[in-house]
Amino acid sequence: MRADMPSMETIPSSIFSSPEWTVDQVIALYELPFPDLMYQAQTVHKTHFPVAKMQLSTLLNIKVGGCPEDCHYCPQAARYHTGVQAKKLLGAEEVRKQAMAAKEAGATRFCMGAAWRELKDRDVPKIAELIQTVKSLGMESCVTLGMLTDQQAQALKEAGLDYYNHNLDTSADYYEEIITTRTYQDRLDTLQNVREAGLHVCSGGIIGMGESRQDRAGMLVTLANLQPQPESVPINNLVAVEGTPLANTTPIDPFEFIRTIAIARILMPKARVRLSAGRTQMSDEWQALCFLAGANSIFYGEKLLTTENPEIAKDQALLNRLGIEVENLSCSNEEVEI
Repeated sequence: MRADMPSMETIPSSIFSSPEWTVDQVIALYELPFPDLMYQAQTVHKTHFPVAKMQLSTLLNIKVGGCPEDCHYCPQAARYHTGVQAKKLLGAEEVRKQAMAAKEAGATRFCMGAAWRELKDRDVPKIAELIQTVKSLGMESCVTLGMLTDQQAQALKEAGLDYYNHNLDTSADYYEEIITTRTYQDRLDTLQNVREAGLHVCSGGIIGMGESRQDRAGMLVTLANLQPQPESVPINNLVAVEGTPLANTTPIDPFEFIRTIAIARILMPKARVRLSAGRTQMSDEWQALCFLAGANSIFYGEKLLTTENPEIAKDQALLNRLGIEVENLSCSNEEVEI
């Protein structure tokens, strides 16, 4: 080991008990030799998820395009010329059809996303109906609708919602390089409203937007130090869409991405770490190392909100090759308390 390389002794000994993390500690994890980091991540993973199983979630865009935000990665922002045409909110019957197809394909969680800056009170009853539609099929439900007030979060909880997704995207320091139309604190406030309503929190970020390793560490530290920690942590690989400000961003190094997955697992040992957007850019080997690092949930189905996702048959073949079982509904409903 190089003299300047941090040893495993520099890492907190209480990695199994969700300590308060610092950026320096997380940078030390990033700088571990890759085999040592993977060993730590796999050790933590096996402690909390002893069986090789993968949770499958399907994501449906229930309200396409027209968003007033300026998120530099997003093809649904109205100000960017990406070819995405704004559409109205889907109705319950179409959502039922899509959710049933996802369930029949093996998904246990159905996620719905709307290209809104924030949820409007007038739309709460419509969203509640969609949540109840998904729940009637026996699936877990998740929505991402932008910012929420505390009253709106409570209304979604009463409708039966399980998870609310609201990503931090990146670190507080790098945030204004990516978004200027809402603040980092706005995002944290929404997560607080979600938590106080008794909903499970789904929050992660996007890797490869030109951020530094320090920024990646900062985002993970913010997530890990939330009390309680998020139950679901999606880690996205940037999909550089033509027409967005990040269209020409240099792709992230695969090993840096895998390191980020491993560190998310170590910092948030009981969370579902979801390998999310950008999997079409990854080789089977890249994805397999992410699973080894602790990712135990994927988005399943040929399309995410507006970008492509691996074909169902391709995902099934990969999981079969790796000997990873698909989680069923009864297992999915056995939530781990954090």
